[in-house]
Amino acid sequence: MSLRSLALIENWPVPTAAAAVVRADGTVTGSYGPLDHRFPLTSVTKPLAAYAALVAYEEGAIDLDEPAGPAGATVRHLLAHTSGLAFDEHRVMSSPGERRLYSNAGFEVLGDHIAKATDISFPEYLRQAVLEPLGMTGTSLNGSPAKDGVSTVTDLVRFAAEVQAPRLLDPRTVADAMTVQFPGTKGVLPGYGHQNPNDWGLGFEIRDSKSPHWTGVSSSPRTFGHFGQSGTFLWIDPVVGAACVALTDRAFGPWAAQAWTPFTDAVLSELRG
Repeated sequence: MSLRSLALIENWPVPTAAAAVVRADGTVTGSYGPLDHRFPLTSVTKPLAAYAALVAYEEGAIDLDEPAGPAGATVRHLLAHTSGLAFDEHRVMSSPGERRLYSNAGFEVLGDHIAKATDISFPEYLRQAVLEPLGMTGTSLNGSPAKDGVSTVTDLVRFAAEVQAPRLLDPRTVADAMTVQFPGTKGVLPGYGHQNPNDWGLGFEIRDSKSPHWTGVSSSPRTFGHFGQSGTFLWIDPVVGAACVALTDRAFGPWAAQAWTPFTDAVLSELRG
């Protein structure tokens, strides 16, 4: 089956774009564009980094509730953007668990924490824990675990299949990652304004009833994933049993807010139809 809706990326005002949809069993139900083109992921790096952190947790290198980051914060706070650290500065803005402050700095602290616990640099740990086992040969991290990943649609399809049917992690750990952490926490969703609540799991944003949002109007509340400032996104909708990856090389802006929601709704309509 090939999803005709994926061809909508042809109309996006971007130099290059590629997209694919994958089921939990790894079946690619549709793809479009240069699938092996390497795109900067920006914040779509975070789910990959979070998955590596969960591997470190299952290996016993770290504990989710051990101290990490600012005073009173834990690994769990860092993964759920509730450590109180500022967006791009290592500066404390609020008490841990008080507000959902989306934080690149928090993921950088997390990467340093894991590197110290494992005695392996975080990019190398990510490679060994996630990229290599999943055959993600076109993916690399050179820099910040918050935003410096580079990958392909082919590789992210492998990752999205793994998250839907985990082999590297206990399914209960992944279920925790897509469960709201620190429920009822307010905050700003970058690009989409203040949300109350602004729900997140462990490294994955959870759609719930957020409005406006970068997924579809018809996306289930259980949809989770991430988007990036390089015009990239990955969502997984457990209700339809599929994930969608779209990568571009144009910075996020009004064009994306206008294009992504009808695109996702068209994909979901085809999947359900």
